[in-house]
Amino acid sequence: VQLQAFGGGSVQPGGSLRLSCTTSGFTLENYAIGWFRQASGKEREGVACINRNDGINDMLAYYVDSAKGRFTISRDNMKNTTYLQMNSLKPEDTAVYYCYADITDAERLFKDPSYDYEYWGQGTLVTVSS
Repeated sequence: VQLQAFGGGSVQPGGSLRLSCTTSGFTLENYAIGWFRQASGKEREGVACINRNDGINDMLAYYVDSAKGRFTISRDNMKNTTYLQMNSLKPEDTAVYYCYADITDAERLFKDPSYDYEYWGQGTLVTVSS
């Protein structure tokens, strides 16, 4: 199993970045998938999570309050990839961003800050600074 996040970089406040996470070794459509971040010296923070295709809550997404209206999570199961479009970036968004996947539904994943995700991979650094 592999999850690889990329697309990070350095941007000025107000700028945008699109993170991608490619996955392999499992069937993505059966998993909720999301992003968390960890800033230097701080605890992990869930950023966004999107449900698996379960016929009930397909594509239902959850966001941390600070990201609502600015970030959008999406998934392309055919490409085994998830995306995080980040607009209006702020210095406080600076962190290493990681993607994760789990068979559990997105709501439970997102609302438990200490949840032990089944799969997660290497992160990508996002720096927002003027």
